[in-house]
Amino acid sequence: MNIVYDSTHYSVLAYPAQEGFELFDKDARRILFLQGALAHHFRDAINDIPEAERTVEAIDAFLDAYCIGGAAQRIVFH
Repeated sequence: MNIVYDSTHYSVLAYPAQEGFELFDKDARRILFLQGALAHHFRDAINDIPEAERTVEAIDAFLDAYCIGGAAQRIVFH
């Protein structure tokens, strides 16, 4: 596991052995795990953001839209 992004609102963890990414929305306490083709699409979408536009606000907005569109699950503690 590698932390590839961390802000006040989001963390993105990479799992190279599983070829996956875990997106963690700290504010809404929701999580989304992407693997296989979805993980490749996510990586490509991040790489398509121009370097000059890679601000924390822009990345967080992208992750917010991705989590909503990807049906992130709420984290529930028992």
